[in-house]
Amino acid sequence: MKLQNIFRSKPQKVEDVSNEPKTVYHIFREQINTGLAVHNRSSQGLFASSLAAGLEVGFTLFLSGVLYTLLHPHISEYAMHLVIAFAYPIGFIFVIIGRSELFTEHTTLAVIPVLRGSASIKSLARLWSIIYVGNLIGGYVMAMILSGLGPTMGIISDNAFYHLAHNMVKYNWLVILGSSILAGWLMGQLSWLVTSSQETISRILMIVLITSLIGLGGLHHSIVGSIEVFAGVITSRIEIVDYFHFQFWTTLGNIIGGVVFVSVIKFSTIKFSEMKKKDKTLE
Repeated sequence: MKLQNIFRSKPQKVEDVSNEPKTVYHIFREQINTGLAVHNRSSQGLFASSLAAGLEVGFTLFLSGVLYTLLHPHISEYAMHLVIAFAYPIGFIFVIIGRSELFTEHTTLAVIPVLRGSASIKSLARLWSIIYVGNLIGGYVMAMILSGLGPTMGIISDNAFYHLAHNMVKYNWLVILGSSILAGWLMGQLSWLVTSSQETISRILMIVLITSLIGLGGLHHSIVGSIEVFAGVITSRIEIVDYFHFQFWTTLGNIIGGVVFVSVIKFSTIKFSEMKKKDKTLE
């Protein structure tokens, strides 16, 4: 297989220079086309892109850890929570603007073509599994890099890793599931809003707005959270069983939030609108 087929970039959208706001049908068509393009990518290309996304989104942990280490002795707990929340978007900006493949984007994007009948469930399962594994592996590598370099260079303390990980694993399964459903819902909405935005700066603003909300609420994200908790396992007293408990319920919740609350509801709304238009035409 040719090397360029493995590392072929994610299909790029042509920038919409029109000043007219996109209609819901325009956004929906773009979501279908983007989703189909991902379904049609090679497995090697998907894995390479998802591996990159796992590494890139790990910069959220880097920035959060550095800020916690530097500011923790000097500001209140509430102020620290706000600082970390507004550091949360950095990794998502790298991934989404750079068009790497992030699992929680595809709980919406990849599902819409399946609901439309343009892609199969088998194709969805292939896509999800490759992207999810690639994201996790990239995240593990980033967690190991940061857990080694951070304390050695004095920029991220072991206490920072513990704090960030403990905030993810300290809840019971029901709380984690509910929190991750909300996070999946927000990530699905983010996918929709990024598609509706016409300029890069608008897309960055949407990413900052939505992911800051996830950070502010302490909601559970299966990829960023995986990196945070895995780094906590390496550097502190977080147990590996805590990681697997967190990862299972968070992944399930993110899928439910993205698929049910965004893909199915948005699809159903547009489907009913199309049916209504057809009925009026027949009349």
